[in-house]
Amino acid sequence: MTDRRSFLRMAIMGTAGIVVAGCDRISQSRWGTRVLGSAEGLNRRVQALLAPSSAMAKEYSEADISSVFHPNGTTMPTTPTYQALLANRFRDYKLQVDGLVSRPTKLSIDDLKKLDTRTQITRHDCVEGWSAIGKWQGTLLSALLDHVGVDPQARFVVFHCFDEMDAGMPYYESVDIAEARHPQTLLAFALNDKPLPVANGAPLRLRVGRQLGYKQAKYLSRIELVKSFDAIGDGKGGYWEDQGYEWYAGI
Repeated sequence: MTDRRSFLRMAIMGTAGIVVAGCDRISQSRWGTRVLGSAEGLNRRVQALLAPSSAMAKEYSEADISSVFHPNGTTMPTTPTYQALLANRFRDYKLQVDGLVSRPTKLSIDDLKKLDTRTQITRHDCVEGWSAIGKWQGTLLSALLDHVGVDPQARFVVFHCFDEMDAGMPYYESVDIAEARHPQTLLAFALNDKPLPVANGAPLRLRVGRQLGYKQAKYLSRIELVKSFDAIGDGKGGYWEDQGYEWYAGI
């Protein structure tokens, strides 16, 4: 069993290397598109063997918390909407939830706190090579999904953000319904017993404990339930995925 798991992990690392290393050059060709597509498909199938929906990310003790939790990605959105919310200390913030749901809604942080919440100490692994352990408190994404009612056609949960990338494109990410309902998938509003700092995604960010940092969307403005990514970005499921990164970034 150990040898089999080692082989499968090597397969994941190999396909991840194909996708991330040199992705700009490879993805420009038709051949590259076919290779990346097949590698991503293999990555998802192998990852499903190693990380079934019941698998849990390691949780740590208070003594393990990093003295500094470095921010990943954007550290200060410059959009007028976000700056106005920040100036008012997010008192007017509302998370919009829509798409394939029975009850579209807008929720404040206080509203989210009334749903099921969880505190967990987990490690953040950045694709750039650094890691940090933090104590997160947030609303279970599964509780939010139950609150709005998920249409049976919905396959993915898409997170739209306030921070904009090149050409004014807002950052976005996604997970499938199974990952969204995982007991460690949170909409986090606190880090290390304090309200989420701006650099770390205030007022609300996604925490998917079993995946790499670029999946942890910050500055959440809207959550959309969809059956496909066809009408979102380049149809790959996330901003970095549109650049060639793999959609499932399991660790």
